[in-house]
Amino acid sequence: MKILVTISRIFVAALFLFSGFIKLNDPLGFSYKLQEYFGEGVLNLEFLIPFALLIAVFLVIFEVILGITLILGYLPKFTVWSLLSMIVFFTFLTFYSAYFNKVTDCGCFGDALPLTPWESFTKDVILLILILVLFFGRKYITPISPVAAHKWIVFGSFTACLGFAYYVLMHLPVFDFRAYKIGTNIEKGMAIPEGAPKAEFAYHWKFNIDGEEKIVTTNGDYPKIKGDFINVETEIVKEGYEPPIHDFAITKDDVDYTSEFLQKENLILIVAYNLSKSEAEGFNAVKEMTDRAKSQGYEVIGLTASTPKDKSRIKEQFGLGFDFYTTDETALKTILRSNPGVVRLDKGTIVEKYHWNDAHKAPLEKVEQPEPQINERLKAQLDSVMILDQNARNQRVPLEELKIVDSTNTAFVEEVFEKYGYPGKSMVGEQTSMVGWLIIHHSDKIETYLPLIREASEKGELDFKFVAMMEDRHLMKQNLEQIYGTQSTYGGDKVGFIWPIKDPETVNERRKKAGFNETVEEYCERIVGTPYRIYTLAEVEALKKADKLKEKSNN
Repeated sequence: MKILVTISRIFVAALFLFSGFIKLNDPLGFSYKLQEYFGEGVLNLEFLIPFALLIAVFLVIFEVILGITLILGYLPKFTVWSLLSMIVFFTFLTFYSAYFNKVTDCGCFGDALPLTPWESFTKDVILLILILVLFFGRKYITPISPVAAHKWIVFGSFTACLGFAYYVLMHLPVFDFRAYKIGTNIEKGMAIPEGAPKAEFAYHWKFNIDGEEKIVTTNGDYPKIKGDFINVETEIVKEGYEPPIHDFAITKDDVDYTSEFLQKENLILIVAYNLSKSEAEGFNAVKEMTDRAKSQGYEVIGLTASTPKDKSRIKEQFGLGFDFYTTDETALKTILRSNPGVVRLDKGTIVEKYHWNDAHKAPLEKVEQPEPQINERLKAQLDSVMILDQNARNQRVPLEELKIVDSTNTAFVEEVFEKYGYPGKSMVGEQTSMVGWLIIHHSDKIETYLPLIREASEKGELDFKFVAMMEDRHLMKQNLEQIYGTQSTYGGDKVGFIWPIKDPETVNERRKKAGFNETVEEYCERIVGTPYRIYTLAEVEALKKADKLKEKSNN
């Protein structure tokens, strides 16, 4: 029994010390795991979520201290009772998690050694057996000399743990075991190697056959069976390969910019998983650092999972000179244990990571912005789309044929938007940069893509006058007054006129500011062929009614 107690004592102490220190290195990560356990659908203890970090720090320090007291043989009764209480609770928790599939990783060893729920439960059962050996054989737990030093060792260990926890919370974990550690290439981390095992599924088809329900299982093929189909349920038989990075994406207004940003050389990411929970002092530090970075030639963007309203509020409140894009909250929590924090990328490779407390330490040597590389293949494709669009209009093809051309061109441009974002000047050259705008201008998708086109103009990728024309067209389609006077129509007598303008007396000032060289009067003479006259929405409505009456009388 004495030998068995000694072996159990060494094994349990070593495991508690290892597990405790791994989590002590990243108490914030452990608190995220506790929030999962406290959440709805698991333990339903949502009132504890605000205290998750405090509980996490207490638990990991207590875990380390129990490992030390067990090795020393200090307060053996208190130690074994504490060990037994903890392991009984965590054995129940891991069984509950595994059986009901609530939390996929218990977080026992942080990110250093991820365990499945059943692996975690098995580990806890083994520990429970060993701790029961210690519990019933605690009289064999002999103290290590000198006994008088034990309390000072425990006190010193507690102080050191507390100091270490404070350090990693105010900076970053000393050891980074996550998929986004420094030196990782994000794009490679998302790749699935050739020959990697694929997931296998079982499909359980339910049919009604002669009034009785019958389930037929296949690997995916529809069963050759006579009966009325009811439903089908899918079961994962074998998990496939999952790359280390599988939830990373950079989007904005439903457009994916991931590939674009992962190709940039000098990119600064400001990571803030939740802007409403970000520290104000942190954004003050980020503001100073990002202004310095931009002056040195770096490109800066923000990544968050927060709402557009929160993005605008934070940007305005702190005078931030960069835009926020959307990324999954869990991914952002994994990338950086700081809210906000700083990550520097070089062609998708993580070069540096900083807590906002250390943002001022970032060595931002001056860099030259690379010359934009024209995508010749995409440019040629867009130029061909432009030719199709213009030929169809110049040759005045029938309306049905024109609709087919416009629909085909729109579908292609939408694919380009999804893959590249807006194809602007730096991607396809100045002349071709207006093709994406033109195709959408001739489609029924203006409302969908106007934000993307407006953003392209803000970045200098498209002349603002094109945005002005699209905004006017969008307003006209809604029977609202236009702003820049770029859209015209015609009345019942087929005589053209400029669509009503908001504040027409100052329209030429707005036109000049937008980049138009003509006044609205000159534009009207050239486009419509008649002198400019101010129309109101009421007059246009009257013209429409008159035109309808004329059509009715003709019929």
